[in-house]
Amino acid sequence: MLTALEQGVKGGVWFSLIDKMYSEDNLLAAYCQVATNDGAPGVDHITTEKFGRDRDANLERLAEQLRNGTYRPQDILRVWIPKPGTDAKRPLGIPTVRDRVVQAALLNTIEPIFEREFSEHSYGFRPGMGCKDALREVDALLKEGYHFVVDADLKSYFEMAS
Repeated sequence: MLTALEQGVKGGVWFSLIDKMYSEDNLLAAYCQVATNDGAPGVDHITTEKFGRDRDANLERLAEQLRNGTYRPQDILRVWIPKPGTDAKRPLGIPTVRDRVVQAALLNTIEPIFEREFSEHSYGFRPGMGCKDALREVDALLKEGYHFVVDADLKSYFEMAS
């Protein structure tokens, strides 16, 4: 992907990315990312270890489903986890390993294209950046003499409507 971005694509326009997404190399890299993160199994109860036992066949099947348009994500396993310091709980959705592989493959495909367009001052959900980086930047700016900080609180923004 990076090579194509740097050298350009025919006509300067991307027409299709799906073939990049289901490439053997990309799906394997995506599985390795998912396996490294491990995580709980989804509704199908298949762990990363179990998926990995028949990894090549599973990835081949997944590539074929993506190629011919028959891939459908499975349901999300909903669990409720405690919010620190309160009795409240927040919902957490756990996709299956198979679906996490597809998500990682999609991210591997589109992130290099869009990442270069984001502002260097945008810290949310960026590779190698996080809230601590944003706090370090705010601290540095305050030490440079800036006096104003804007804090936007999106409390409950991503929670499901009741």
